[in-house]
Amino acid sequence: MDEREFFERLRANPRPVVVDVWASWCRPCRAIEPLMRRLQEEYASRVDVWKLDADAQTDIVRRLGVRGIPTLIAFNAGQEVTRRTGAGPQGVLQSLFEAALSGNPPSAAGLAPADRLIRMAAAVGLLILGGLSGPSWLLIALAGVVAFTAVYDRCPLWQAISPRLKHLLSSLKAR
Repeated sequence: MDEREFFERLRANPRPVVVDVWASWCRPCRAIEPLMRRLQEEYASRVDVWKLDADAQTDIVRRLGVRGIPTLIAFNAGQEVTRRTGAGPQGVLQSLFEAALSGNPPSAAGLAPADRLIRMAAAVGLLILGGLSGPSWLLIALAGVVAFTAVYDRCPLWQAISPRLKHLLSSLKAR
């Protein structure tokens, strides 16, 4: 299918669509494949899933503005609602399907902008204080930790490892 046909079909599709941009060599793509199959079955009569091979459909991928894979893009009535790049747990992927159904992006569960700004300001203050006092590596390290708490909810690496860390910690508590 060419670029024109893809976008015409997307606009004319009677159901919401989740476009899964993947490649055969992509390990995260293969990691989310079972979750995507499960979600595709769960939403079978309500949301269509279109798989788009990033290597074979480069024109469409470029026009969609995809910069990394896997990328999942939710559409409702031919309009993009939200997207996610990178692998994620089932709840995050399911939120894409729900967004496609509702036509509204998933609610941001992250920090409020004011909270983010306060944490970043505190980190900068600690960094300056750490640099002026010797340098104090403890204060500089603390500045790094505080800065991370301001952005962790947007970090794809953190999103990928946090479910595994939670599982590991819960299994350690069970012992």
